[in-house]
Parts: sequence; C-alpha cells; structure tokens
Amino acid sequence: MADQMGEKVILGSTITLDMFVSVARNNAYVDFSTDYCERVSKSCQLVNKGIEKEKVMYGVNTGFGALSTQLISSDQTKLLQKNILLSHATSVGEPLEEECVRAIMLMVLQNLGQGYSGVRLETLEMYRQLLNHRITPYVPREGSVGYLSVEAHIALVLLGEGKVYLDGELLPSSEGLSNVGLEPLKLAAKEGLALINGTTSPTGIGALALYDMLRAAKTADIIGAMSLEVLRGTLRAYDDRLMSVRLHEDQRNTAANVRNILSDSMIAKQSIDYRLQDALSLRAIPQLHGAAKKTLLDALRTFEIEVNSCCDNPILWPDEIDGGALSGSNCDSSYLGIELDSVCIAVTAIAKMSERRNNRLIHNQHSNYPYFLIQRAGLNSGLMIPQYTQAGLLNDMRMLSHPATIDSIPTCADQEDYVAMGYNSAKKAREVANKLEYILAIELLSVYTAHQFVEDNLSPGSASNAVIEFMAQSIPVMEEDMYLYPFIEKIQDMIHSGEIIQIVETKIGKLL
Repeated sequence: MADQMGEKVILGSTITLDMFVSVARNNAYVDFSTDYCERVSKSCQLVNKGIEKEKVMYGVNTGFGALSTQLISSDQTKLLQKNILLSHATSVGEPLEEECVRAIMLMVLQNLGQGYSGVRLETLEMYRQLLNHRITPYVPREGSVGYLSVEAHIALVLLGEGKVYLDGELLPSSEGLSNVGLEPLKLAAKEGLALINGTTSPTGIGALALYDMLRAAKTADIIGAMSLEVLRGTLRAYDDRLMSVRLHEDQRNTAANVRNILSDSMIAKQSIDYRLQDALSLRAIPQLHGAAKKTLLDALRTFEIEVNSCCDNPILWPDEIDGGALSGSNCDSSYLGIELDSVCIAVTAIAKMSERRNNRLIHNQHSNYPYFLIQRAGLNSGLMIPQYTQAGLLNDMRMLSHPATIDSIPTCADQEDYVAMGYNSAKKAREVANKLEYILAIELLSVYTAHQFVEDNLSPGSASNAVIEFMAQSIPVMEEDMYLYPFIEKIQDMIHSGEIIQIVETKIGKLL
C-alpha cells in the first residue's frame, strides 16, 4: 500500500497536472475530501429517485448507443451494468503501462467525483483502494476510439473479473483483491456506464505525455544553449531588444533562458563576434522552441480544465423536484485529441532542430572539432551513428505527427456517426515524447564529448559545467570507440527524470 505519511493528493477541489502525475507515476496516496464524498452521495440519490418514479434515463434503464430505445426493467438494471462491462472490454494487444492505467483510474475518480454521475461512493472507493494498494488492472491497449473498451477492462476488476498486476505478478483479479483484503462489488444502476464513459483514457494517457513534453522542452533550452556555447555561436541573436519587437512571450522567455544559462560562460563571451550570423539551428532556438512551448502551454490549460471537469454522459442535474438525466456528448475527446495532435507536431519541430545541431557538432566543417568527435577517425567511428539513430527516431516522429483527430470511422450502427479518435492521439503522443527525449539525449552526448576539444583557456558557464560534471559521474569521455547504447539510455533517463533541469536551476534559478 502507498505510504500514507508520504505525498498525498486529496480529491475534491482543483488538481494540477503535477498532482495528477504524482499519483499516476509516483504513487502518491489518494484521499477524498468531505466535499467530494458529499456531492457523490447526493448525486447517487438522484438515480434512486429517478428509478422510483420510473423515469426513462439513458444508460440507467435503457440500452446503450443505438439500443437506447430499448427499455430495461428495474429488476434487470444491475445485470445491465455488468453486461456492459463484459461486452465492452474488447481492446486487444499488449497491455498499457502501469502509470497509464493508474492515470485512467485517477481520471475516473475525477470525472465521477464531480457529483453528476449518480455512482455510489463505495464504488469510487474501490478505485481509490486500487490506486493506494498499487493494484493495476491488465488493460490491452489497442482498439479504442476514445473511451469504453479500455475503461471496461479496468472496471471489470471491481467485479473480480479479468487480471491485475500486484507486486509485479499478474494474477486473477479476485485473487489480487483478496490479497489486499478487498472483495468484489456488485454494480448499481448507471455505474457500469459511468465507469467506462467519458474522456478518461485520452486525458490520463495524454496528461502523462504532455508532462514529459513540457519537461523535455525546457531541457531542450538547456541542451540548445550548451550546443550554442560549444559551437561558438553568438548570443547577439538572443539580445532582449531583438526579442522585444516580436510580441511572443514564449520566444522572449526562451531567449532569456539561454542568456541566463550562458551568462558566465567564457566560451560565450569570447564567441560574441566569432561569426556575424549563425545557422538557424543555433540562432532560431527562441523562435522555434518558443512556438513549440506556446503550443504545449495551450495544451496544459486545456488538460487542467479537463482533469477537473465532468465528462460523463448522461449527467444527473439536480432540480427542485427530483433531478433529471441530461444526455449529450461531454464524453467527446476533441479538445484533448486536437491538443495532443498539435503538441506532437510542436515537439517534433524541437526534435528536428536538435538533430540539426547535433549534425553540426559531429561535422568537422561546422564545428572545427574532429569528425564525429573522435581522434583517429576511420579506425574509430565515434559519434557517427547516434546521428543515424536520431534520423530514424525523427522519421518515426514525423509519421506519428499525422493527426489522428482528422479521421472518423462511424460506430454503433451510425449512432456514433462521427468519432473523435482522441485515444489514438494520446497513444502516439506518448511515443513522440519518448523519442524526443532520446533525440535530445544524443545531442547532449555530443555536447559532452565535444568539451574535450575546447581550448583550455575557454571555460564553459557554471550551468553547463554542472551538467558536464554530473554526466561525468556515470559517462566516460570517449577517446576511442565504445559501447554507446548504455550511455544514451542513461542520458535519456536524466532528461525524463528532470535531473538536468534540476541541476541547472540549482545554479541559475528557475527557467522560464
């Protein structure tokens, strides 16, 4: 079980992306506020009132989708909720990663915890216990258009169906629940539909991807500055007077980051007039990184709204008498899918610039360092082939940047005649974020290696030097060919974990 004395996230008021990731990825303990419990309980009462008055409510006493005109008798409503989970758990293929499943479960708690879904508190309590006990449902990842199938695999665990991971072992759900003292539930009216409805999987998976992209984009400022430094680029292109005449805040902030990183760099000071004008991959960092970060920050605003919203269908709206079920399409994932398609394009642009800077680092005619940053080139290949790896990764990123949301394949006998496809946007965003980290890692490996060829009388800035010293603890300076794969993986982990950012911010303060 998660350490209750450690980090805790209390659901019931607004949560941020950082809080969301702390639960999904870092296993923070989840609790419910009093307000959360009260509004869930009040909403549950509305379902019971509606059933007592024999009101027709979509998904409560009707079929689903194209079968919404089929009325279900009151004595069969519980069976209806079980059947929807059994019939909808049809995603296939390899399982989602643990943090993705946890993110979806957390989003279910956020969605249904707004108090408009009519579920019982004890049902949401089961999801909370799954998170805190680190019981992770086995969820095949392929074959969702935005909701239903992936969520159904998760919800089946409440019934003791399906499989779960517990302490790294894959077990039948009933056994996993029993091992931590939990018993399967029987779902009440509307609960099966509510547990699988909404934008929970695109939001959960997409939030993790966006978090990694935001961190990688800030790290790209650091690595870009270090490349500019070791390639003897001029900081004149980063002058705040130049930035002030183009009114894009993120461009200006990016230029400020680079100036601050290199503020005490002897190399940068000596290079101010080294060239009249640098190649675009060096002088256009504020413009390209700034544009990408604006797109990422736009997505962040959208995600933090969605994380704190109700995306269920139908919702139960309390009125003066007995409430009513309002059926619409808050479960549509267009907001998320379009943002995720956009951020894939944005960070692929960051990656393409990183690859071009790396090419300059390993190219003798651009850097004046030995070809591929190795002595005795020919006998040694040095850093020739990591750039090939960048090229392959970048090609993947370009393919993955094709938007998923422009596609639409009708489902449900044309009741869902338009489909948002936000789930696929989220899946590919995860891949794009991961590939960006590797491309930046390879550039940083080249920067690190290039420093052995810098003149002794030219010292890097304190921020650059801190990164170099940190890397030197686990990565040798390449003087002849060596097995590079473990070091690329190590640097990617430094980027993914945020260590590079932390090292630099310790030296110069918070980056913009």
